[in-house]
Amino acid sequence: MIEFIGGVIILIGGAFSLIAGIGLARLPDLYVRMHAATKAGTLGAGLVLLALALEAQELEVAARAIAGLIFLFFTAPIAAHLLGRAGYLAGVPLWSQSCMDELADKYDPETKELKGAPQARDGIG
Repeated sequence: MIEFIGGVIILIGGAFSLIAGIGLARLPDLYVRMHAATKAGTLGAGLVLLALALEAQELEVAARAIAGLIFLFFTAPIAAHLLGRAGYLAGVPLWSQSCMDELADKYDPETKELKGAPQARDGIG
């Protein structure tokens, strides 16, 4: 029974990974592609790791799979945020049909810092 459940979870994870791959190829700009890769890709890889943990006959393998799953869920949102911010600051254009650019007037064009962000005092920070 566990083999069947693990197989179903692997298939679902593979489907999410396939959707992420199609999204990377078909979506119009960096920001939407990044969303597809981090959301669907993380879910797909996470489900495959979860199935590995279920199917593993050894505790060490299951523990490594769970550790990888936890690491994936903690690092993927941070990586997506940093990629999006780097792309925005580098001047990667938004898709032509994007409704709005909420950051257009919030970044200082010279220093690339958020306007109104707390400033470091006395050389600390």
